[in-house]
Amino acid sequence: MTFQNKIAVVTGGAQGIGKAIANAFQREGATVEIIDIQKGDYFVGDISKKETLEQFAEYLIQKHGHVDYLVVP
Repeated sequence: MTFQNKIAVVTGGAQGIGKAIANAFQREGATVEIIDIQKGDYFVGDISKKETLEQFAEYLIQKHGHVDYLVVP
């Protein structure tokens, strides 16, 4: 299966299972957006907070216009 031209969002993608999932999507050609509470080169925030989710959603819409896959491991 290929994920070319697909947008995948992985919460908690900085380490562990989330990172493995994000890497798998990338290997298959998807553009991956990660949100995590750890500081890094991705969207940093706590998904348990409504304000953070709203900011992340706005970021995704502005950057990509849509999301094809949402993974919450």
